[in-house]
Amino acid sequence: MTDKITVYGTTWCGDSRRTKKLFDDNKIDYFWVDIDRDMNGKMIVEDINHGNRSVPTIVFPDGTILVEPPIKALAEKLGVEPPKSFF
Repeated sequence: MTDKITVYGTTWCGDSRRTKKLFDDNKIDYFWVDIDRDMNGKMIVEDINHGNRSVPTIVFPDGTILVEPPIKALAEKLGVEPPKSFF
């Protein structure tokens, strides 16, 4: 377990890019794992999601996990304002 939020995603996934943007825009510290490049990360995502490569998969230090969350739900979990619009 880490004291940082871990975001598992891919560079080609629009939801992963939106998630990274929300974290970056709000200056929230997180650890990014590209599951196309990190086979251990890929295995973790598949384990969490019963064999599926569902991204983003976000693991919080308290052990909670969000999988492919709507950006509004993620913003609420992070305690930040949801963006007015996203690309």
